[in-house]
Amino acid sequence: MGTLRERLKIIIFGTDTRAGKLFDLFLIITIVLSIITVLLDSVAEYSRNYGNILNIAEWIFTIMFTVEYVLRIYCIRRPLGYMYSFFGIIDLLAVLPTYLSLFIPGTEVLAVIRVLRVLRVFRVLKLAQYMGEASMLVKALSASRRKIFIFLFSVMNIVIILGSVMYLVEGEASGFDSIPRSIYWAIVTLTTVGYGDISPITNLGQAIAAVIMITGYSIIAVPTGIVTAELVFADNIPGTQECIVCGMGDLKEDAIFCRICGAKLPE
Repeated sequence: MGTLRERLKIIIFGTDTRAGKLFDLFLIITIVLSIITVLLDSVAEYSRNYGNILNIAEWIFTIMFTVEYVLRIYCIRRPLGYMYSFFGIIDLLAVLPTYLSLFIPGTEVLAVIRVLRVLRVFRVLKLAQYMGEASMLVKALSASRRKIFIFLFSVMNIVIILGSVMYLVEGEASGFDSIPRSIYWAIVTLTTVGYGDISPITNLGQAIAAVIMITGYSIIAVPTGIVTAELVFADNIPGTQECIVCGMGDLKEDAIFCRICGAKLPE
């Protein structure tokens, strides 16, 4: 039984063997086809003419992914490590929508989350360095979260104050019929989106709008600078390796086993 588990693990999680490569390529092709099925089913014409075929195809893909998910849990050393990992959660979410559609009609469209499973193509095509760069970006964003939170909190205070001011200056005649709606206008203006559904008509209101627009351009550079600084810092951190099973990417270079799922790391 242990030998069977080891063989399954090599095929499902490995990329260095012929069987592992074929399995991953077949999996990616199946994921793409399942996504196309969901997209076509959302088109009224295709759903009307080929609804039964698309529904059968969706259930076939779902059953295949369910079996694959169970096998991944079966052959791994620490099942919970995989189940609570990024790929483990994505694999579970990839099959849930179809089953939920039996009780809540329409939820099957959420199966498009399967597109995230295509991230495994980086392992299949030996593009691990790109996953390393992605991991570095995630670390930089995580390290910047407090600074970005403070920044967003400050921006929120600004738009609340400016929205309230515009509500007093313009009033209902210009479409600023409430403070929340005025705050919405301030956010749209500050981010330089400018839908144009609400616009000031008084000279003072237009002057305030101009200040908000100019402020918006300068504010955009703040989070960019924060993340860039963390990226430079993260680039100087000693290299790490990534677990091919659970996707954990913060493992020491000399580690033999993954501390999350217990899988043996490639030498």
